[in-house]
Amino acid sequence: MLKNDEVPFYEPMLEKMIKKNKKRLNYDFLSSKLYNDVDVFFIAVGTPEKNDGSADLKYVYEAVDGIIKNITKNTTIVIKSTVPVGTNNKIKEYIRDNLKKFIINVVSNPEFLSQGTAVQDEINPQRIIIGTDSKQAIKTIKDIYKHKDEKYVLTDSNTAELIKYASNSFLALKISYINEVSNLCEKFNANIEDVEKGMKMDKRIGKYFLNAGIGYGGSCFPKDTKALEFMAKSVNSEIQTITATIKVNEKQVTKMLDKARKYYSNFDGLNVAILGITYKPSTDDIRDSPAIINLNKLLEYKTAISVYNPIPIKKLKEIYKDRIKIVNNIAETLKNADICFIFTEWQQIKEMNLKLFEKNMRKPIILDGRNCFELNQIKDYRVIYESIGRKTINNLN
Repeated sequence: MLKNDEVPFYEPMLEKMIKKNKKRLNYDFLSSKLYNDVDVFFIAVGTPEKNDGSADLKYVYEAVDGIIKNITKNTTIVIKSTVPVGTNNKIKEYIRDNLKKFIINVVSNPEFLSQGTAVQDEINPQRIIIGTDSKQAIKTIKDIYKHKDEKYVLTDSNTAELIKYASNSFLALKISYINEVSNLCEKFNANIEDVEKGMKMDKRIGKYFLNAGIGYGGSCFPKDTKALEFMAKSVNSEIQTITATIKVNEKQVTKMLDKARKYYSNFDGLNVAILGITYKPSTDDIRDSPAIINLNKLLEYKTAISVYNPIPIKKLKEIYKDRIKIVNNIAETLKNADICFIFTEWQQIKEMNLKLFEKNMRKPIILDGRNCFELNQIKDYRVIYESIGRKTINNLN
């Protein structure tokens, strides 16, 4: 696909960038010729979560082995993959034990790309972390990135690795915190959106990752929080805030199913509409998506489920086959539905015609896990509308 200028996943601007730079790009499977006369290797393989919460480093070491066996000159290895603290030092020891002919500098250079804005994040990063004790490697990285000095944090590899985990886990903590506050709002008849607004105006707190919803998902936050918790335990320590973050998120993810039980004690026989299936907008990634977790729980019942997502998800059909109906428009998804769950705040959903709920659904009960609509937007429609941390609108009684 890449050789044909096609991107195997959805990311805004990426396909355009690949086509623009196609003369500078070459794609191949691993072969010895790829290692000839290479100055810098970037290792950007996955580090999936093991059953105990630790990171699986087998792909990292496979990449290192390929380099050791095939390089033709002194070189630099840059570890972009998210790896546990101490990994870069262990890789340096591994290289010393297995390579005699050439010199390899190893650099920890964690990535901070956000899906949906990854291209822009790479072009104009907020910071570039360089963890190494090699002055030559620092110069090499700076020559590649060509950014001003204030963009760089120069440190040792252990610290660089920890910066990555600390950053992702802190953002996850902010999400879990505001979700707990949203639960209090529901108890006290307060409005979470006004709470968020008041908090975001404080520069010390910041305006990002303070939007209440049904929790975080994706390929980073779930595994990185668990990995940090595991690392702390491995050195006889604990990081209680992150342990709490994980527990809060696990409970928050299925919050809308708990709300649904107020209207249906049993989901058997229901027609269910799901709007949004990815873990966030502007991506086709469904890894650890709260929507998928809820979909799987709904499939435990005899439900008929229709799913709408603005970007087609090929894996969805492969995984669920005929167990769900994948629909390419909102109106058809809502047709004869007894309940509608909104799990992802896609712009196409936020801007939808709200009349479709009462017009198309058999019983217009909308459970919005992302607060897609203003309450005064929907208050005039004949619906039941529940969201996160806000009052319920019930115009069916």
